[in-house]
Amino acid sequence: MIPFSDEELYYAVKNVLPQVSGYVNSHGGDITLLGVKDGVIYIELIGTCHGCSMSLMTTNMVVRRELRRLIHPKLFVINVDGTSENKMPDDVFRLAQESKEPKEEKSILDKVKNFFS
Repeated sequence: MIPFSDEELYYAVKNVLPQVSGYVNSHGGDITLLGVKDGVIYIELIGTCHGCSMSLMTTNMVVRRELRRLIHPKLFVINVDGTSENKMPDDVFRLAQESKEPKEEKSILDKVKNFFS
């Protein structure tokens, strides 16, 4: 049993994620913390690492190993990659502003059109 609340784990992971993401960054990717539930850390590998055939190995041998070393040896990490076995529950702890609602980002073409409007 992990002696931390989901909220405590969330903030601990959020604080050490920059230390953990060095390997992923060196391959053109990054790690997004999605949430925490019952000691399970839900992440998403993004950039070139999203969908990579080595993403399971990266999650287990890099991310999980480092989070266990830095926070607690019993942490479990799941890369939410769209497969049914790596699905994130709806009731994970996460910050309200970091919800999975899609962000409205304007394309460069839209920005240019607005500039000349």
